[in-house]
Amino acid sequence: MASSTSSSAPLLLHGLASSSPSKAQAFFALPVTPSPFSASTSICASSPQLPLPQAARAAASRGEQDNHVQELRVPDSWLTPAGAAQESEWLRVTLHKWLDDEYCPEPANVDISNTAARSYHESLTTKQSDLGEILLKMVGDLQELSYQESFHGAFSAANAAVRLITQRMDSSSGE
Repeated sequence: MASSTSSSAPLLLHGLASSSPSKAQAFFALPVTPSPFSASTSICASSPQLPLPQAARAAASRGEQDNHVQELRVPDSWLTPAGAAQESEWLRVTLHKWLDDEYCPEPANVDISNTAARSYHESLTTKQSDLGEILLKMVGDLQELSYQESFHGAFSAANAAVRLITQRMDSSSGE
C-alpha cells in the first residue's frame, strides 16, 4: 500500500471496524515533541508545585531545608469556646458563598456549609488543632449528607473548607 505525501508527518491508516481497505481513513500524526514531563524528569518534594504557607516560605527564605511534611495547626486562640464559635460561623458563611460562586446556588450548599461548620466547631471545642484530623472528621460528617442532586461530594466539600481555613490562617498570621 504505497502512498506518497508532501508532509513530513507519518501517514497512518485508521480502519473503523471495516475489513475493506477502501473504507480506511487516513490521518496525519503530528511530530512528537519532548514533553517537560518526560520519563527523565523527576519531581521531588523540595520543588513546590503549590504556593507554600507563609511559615514554610519564611523557613525557605532563611535557607532552612526541611524534607518533612509541615504540620498545619489552627491557632490556639481558635480553640477557645468563643474562638470556635467565631471561626465555625466564619466557615459556614464563607464556604456557602464559595460553593454558590464556584458551582451554582443550590439547597445542598446550605446543608454542606452547616455540616462543615458544625464539624469544625466540634473539632475546635475538643481542642483538635491538626488540620489533617479536622479534615478527616469533616469528611466523615459530610458523608452523612446526600449528594444525589448536587454538584458536590463529601471530599470536595471538605477539601474546599480546609483550603479556606488555611487561607484564613495565612492571612491572619500576616496581621
